[in-house]
Amino acid sequence: MPVIRTWQLTAGATALGAVLATLAVTLAGPWEGGQRAAERQWAAARDGGAHEGRDAKPRADAPAPAPSAPGVLTALGVRAATATADDKAGPALLARELAPLLAAPGLGSLRTASVVDLTSGRALYGSGPAVAVTPASTVKIATAVAALHALGPDHRIATTTSLAPGGRLTLVGGGDASLTSAGLGQLADRTAAALKGRKVSSVRLAYDASRYRGPVSHPIGRNGNLAPVTALMVDGGRVAAGPPPANGYAERGQDPAGDAGRAFARLLSARGIAVAGPAVAGRPPAGARPLAQVVSAPLSDLVERTLTRSDNDLAEALARQTALASGEEASFAGGERAVRKRLATLGLPLTGARFPDGSGLDRRARLSAGLLTGLLSRAAEPDRPGLRPVLTGLPIAGFTGTLSERHTGSAPGAGVIRAKTGTLTGVNALAGTVVAADGRLLGFAFLAGKTTDRDAAQKALDALAAALAS
Repeated sequence: MPVIRTWQLTAGATALGAVLATLAVTLAGPWEGGQRAAERQWAAARDGGAHEGRDAKPRADAPAPAPSAPGVLTALGVRAATATADDKAGPALLARELAPLLAAPGLGSLRTASVVDLTSGRALYGSGPAVAVTPASTVKIATAVAALHALGPDHRIATTTSLAPGGRLTLVGGGDASLTSAGLGQLADRTAAALKGRKVSSVRLAYDASRYRGPVSHPIGRNGNLAPVTALMVDGGRVAAGPPPANGYAERGQDPAGDAGRAFARLLSARGIAVAGPAVAGRPPAGARPLAQVVSAPLSDLVERTLTRSDNDLAEALARQTALASGEEASFAGGERAVRKRLATLGLPLTGARFPDGSGLDRRARLSAGLLTGLLSRAAEPDRPGLRPVLTGLPIAGFTGTLSERHTGSAPGAGVIRAKTGTLTGVNALAGTVVAADGRLLGFAFLAGKTTDRDAAQKALDALAAALAS
C-alpha cells in the first residue's frame, strides 16, 4: 500500500480539492483514533458522557458543536451549496450527466442510485433509490452505524481470565475479533504475573466462547474470507501467523476458540505456569474471580478498520456487539434484529431492508441506495460526532484500503472520493462521499446487480463517482 504524501494528494487532485476533501470529511482539527478531539470533548460533556443511542441534552458549559461542512467551506472562500427554492438546475444537470453513466452495460440489468448533499440533506439524484437490492459489503456501513449508535465510539471489548478455587483458570472471550497473537501474549504475561503473585504455579485451563450464540458457521460455509464466528479467536482464526494479507483472504481454522485456548496454554507454559492436561471448553465455575484482561482498540478504530479493509470478521463481531447492547441474542438472527432496531431509531428508510449478517457476504441481505445515503447523512450530522468514524473509515480513492488501486494517478476522483466497495459474483456496489467541484460534500450510493464482468462493473461505478468530483 503506498505511503500517502502531500505531493501525491496534490498530483491526484487539485490542491484545493485535496484540502476540501480533508476538511469536509473530517471537519478539521486534531484527531484521536479517528474522531476529532473537539468532537470527543463535546460528546463527553453531554449529560455525563452520554453517547449515541442515549437521549441527552448538552450541558450548559458544553463547548459549541464542531462546525458543519458548509461553515468550513465558507471559511475557505468556496461557495457552499444551499437548497433554495429556485435552485433547480443542479439536480437536473446532474441527472443528465449521471443517467448515461448509470446505463453503462457493465452495470448489468439491475442498477439503482442515490446522491445527496450531505451538508443540507437534500436529495440531488435518484434512480430507484428506494428499491432494496443485494448490497454486498456496503452493508458494513449499516453495521458500523448501528454499532456506534448502540455502544459509542469509545467502547472497548475485553478478553479476560478468571481463577476459581482449586486452580481452574478460564480464558473468557468477549468477542474481540481484532485480538492478535501479541495481544494474547500480553494477556498471558498479566495472567502469569497474577498467578505467581498468588503463589499458583499450576492450573487447569478452560476457554469460554459462550458470549455468542447460534450457528458459528456463516451460510456461505467454509471460506477464506471469514472465520467461524465465535466470541474467542486470535488473528482472525487464520492458520498462518503474522498480519493478515491485504485482501483478507487466508486459510482459516475451523475451531478458533479451541485454537486460542491451546495457544494460551503454550504461552502460560512458556511463562512458568504449568498447565495440567489439555485446554477444554467451559465456562468459569462458581467462585471464579477476575484475574487479568486485555482490551481492544476503541470501537471507533475497529469501525474504521472494518470499512477500510472490508474486514468480515470484525463486521460480524460488530453486529453481535450491537445485539448484546440492544438486549438481543448475540447471533446472526439477533444481530439482524439489533441492527434494524438501531437504524429505525435513527429514522432511516428500512422498507425491504434485510441484515442477515454484518459483513454482506450473505446474498439475502437487502439495502436500498437511499438507505445507504441516509446512513452517510446521519454520520455527517454535526450533532452526531459518535458516528463520524463511519466517514473517516471509508477507503480513500487511489490511496487506502479497497480503493487503493482505483482512481489512481491523475484520475479526477483520486484523494477526494471516499467509499465502501461491495463485490460478490454478479453484484457490484460503491457508496461513500465525494467533494464536488463547487465545494459541496456529497453522499452517493450506486448498486448494480446481475453483472457479468466485475472489472467492467467497477469501471462503470468509478466513472459515476468521478463524475460527481469533476
